[in-house]
Amino acid sequence: MQPTDYIYGIRAVIEAIREGREIDKLFIQKGLQGDLANELFSLMRANHIVAQRVPAERLNRITRKNHQGVIAMLSAVTYHNLGNLVNDLYDDGRLPFMVVLDGITDVRNFGAMARTAECCGVDALVIAEKGSVSVGADAVKTSAGALLSLPVCRERSIASAVRFLKDSGYQIVAVSEKADMNYTLADYTTPVALVMGAEDTGISPEVMALCDTKVSIPMFGHIGSLNVSVAAGVLMYEVVRQRLNSDLEVI
Repeated sequence: MQPTDYIYGIRAVIEAIREGREIDKLFIQKGLQGDLANELFSLMRANHIVAQRVPAERLNRITRKNHQGVIAMLSAVTYHNLGNLVNDLYDDGRLPFMVVLDGITDVRNFGAMARTAECCGVDALVIAEKGSVSVGADAVKTSAGALLSLPVCRERSIASAVRFLKDSGYQIVAVSEKADMNYTLADYTTPVALVMGAEDTGISPEVMALCDTKVSIPMFGHIGSLNVSVAAGVLMYEVVRQRLNSDLEVI
């Protein structure tokens, strides 16, 4: 972790929140008490910031300096509001294209997907506040800088985000090796959101139930699935291919 990725100390974190800094992850020592800590907790509630309660040993592994039981990881990007972005895309007359990441935690996969998404003209990546990858300096570097220009929406619930996109006229396409439909047979010439799940657990049942279409990539070798960033790349370029062949806007 680079020094510019995090701040430590209760007062420093309070001021960062008040200044509107994007807090990617917040670690708080178990059992932390006191007036200043209560001020932090109140500010967290007001700004809907969720913290992870961890033992002191974990905080000490991040820094040996006087962290006072609080360490915040700062996001390298400014997150976008999903509702505002959806409205703006429609107002601009664009054909929306989003990629929703359900449970993706590997920073290299995330960075690779962001790089491909930027090249494909994806309008935004959607991730969850909890149980998701951190958009830090490592992710930006792995994305070759794509995350500095590609909008990222961080939502409290992926299921709620998918439901909102569905209600907003998006076709929700789940990418899963368990699906029966070949990915080339789906129609991506409408507003679309591709949903990619974690390599170990896949798309969660709650999110899968909301998807309109479920597609898979044919496999002919002995390995049962592709790396998630490779699979995402295949699907993203299929969206581009279909839209180009239909003379539709792809960026």
